[in-house]
Amino acid sequence: MSTAKKEYKRITVKSLTEMKANGEKISMLTAYDYTMAKIIDSAGIDVILVGDSASNVMAGHETTLPITLDQMIYHASSVVRGTERALVVVDLPFGSYQSDPKEALRSAIRIMKESGGHTIKLEGGSEVKESIKRILNAGIPVMGHLGLTPQSIYKFGTYSVRAKEEDEAEKLKKDALDMERWGCFAIVLEKVPAALAKEVADSLSIPVIGIGAGGGVDGQVLVSHDMFGMTYEFEPRFLRRYMNLYEDMGNAVTRYNDDVKSSDFPNDSEQY
Repeated sequence: MSTAKKEYKRITVKSLTEMKANGEKISMLTAYDYTMAKIIDSAGIDVILVGDSASNVMAGHETTLPITLDQMIYHASSVVRGTERALVVVDLPFGSYQSDPKEALRSAIRIMKESGGHTIKLEGGSEVKESIKRILNAGIPVMGHLGLTPQSIYKFGTYSVRAKEEDEAEKLKKDALDMERWGCFAIVLEKVPAALAKEVADSLSIPVIGIGAGGGVDGQVLVSHDMFGMTYEFEPRFLRRYMNLYEDMGNAVTRYNDDVKSSDFPNDSEQY
């Protein structure tokens, strides 16, 4: 049974646990720069994810794999400067944690020290167990990520729904329980069947944030550029576009171009 909504001046990992216990849904969006972070934070979003999706929407890469640790730190530091209330979660990029737990810890420490981010997120379950444990032992909060893990796209070969088969679903459930036991403060579930996602969320005391995982989880995350309609090629079933900025911004640029070419801009009131 939900209780009265608590007002938070600053969201922490403890806040998210309280929100789950109180039945309050958790909102999460991506940001990669100061201006976007200010807009999202001012609107009351609980968690801002500095996602490795910056590789796609900011740099134009086909996958998330090319983005570097230095680039993630740059984006994260920009977001932190624009944030007053939201919890800032920063993705560990591909290659910064998979092969060596010591390297994983070094990468996480660099993000925390150089960007000012509050927590880190990494993909995978039992495969990255030692990296998760080493980072947690250093006092750095960790958000897990299961289901479709985009850094493993060449292993999967597709961005289709994960854990539809029993074996993969059982592994996902075990990984989620283990991640809670290891000390992760939350888990993202991406593109998994809604019934499975709800089962996982109900089995954990830590929040489960979904993207393409149905409404039975504890919160939702979208890529802000997709939600604002700044992108147009990406059309998954789970995406709800709240604006069509691609068209609106294109129209504005066209009008500006026309006004410059016709000498209509600047007019007399727009000059000194």
